[in-house]
Amino acid sequence: MRRSDREITTRSEILRILDSCKVCRLGMRDGDSIYVLPLNFGYRYDGGLTLYFHSACEGKKLDLLRACPKVGFEMDCGHELISAEVPCRYGYRYSSLVGNGIVEFLEDPADKIAALRSLMLHQSGKDFVFDEAMARTVAVFALNVSGFACKRRV
Repeated sequence: MRRSDREITTRSEILRILDSCKVCRLGMRDGDSIYVLPLNFGYRYDGGLTLYFHSACEGKKLDLLRACPKVGFEMDCGHELISAEVPCRYGYRYSSLVGNGIVEFLEDPADKIAALRSLMLHQSGKDFVFDEAMARTVAVFALNVSGFACKRRV
C-alpha cells in the first residue's frame, strides 16, 4: 500500500468500516472485459473475511461467476469533500476496503439461510427468519476473500 499512514489493520476498525458500508462493488471477468456490479452484502469476519450476496437464480452475473469465480471487490463509505483555497489542495474523506477472492455458490439450505440472515442483519439491523422455501427462491453465494486492504482518510 502506497499510503501506509492510511492503512487500517485493527479488527475493530475493519469491522467499523464493514458495518458502515452497505454496497460492495463486485468485479467479474467478462471475456476480455471486466463487469462491475454494485451489490448489497452481509459478512462474516472470524479470522478470515467472507462476504455474502444473493441474486435471482439466473442471469449474466451468475453466468460470469460460474465461468470464472475469481473476482475483485471494493466498498467505500464515510464520504466528505475536503475543500481548500487552491484546487490542488482539495481532497476527500473516505474509508474503503478493496480485495479479491473466490466465489462459492451455497447450495445447502442451512448455509443459504445463514447467509441470507447475515445479509439482512447487516443491511437492516434486524435478524429475520428464513425457511427453506424462501432460500430456494434465490441464488446465494459467498465470496471467500483471499486478501484485502483497508484504508481511511480522515
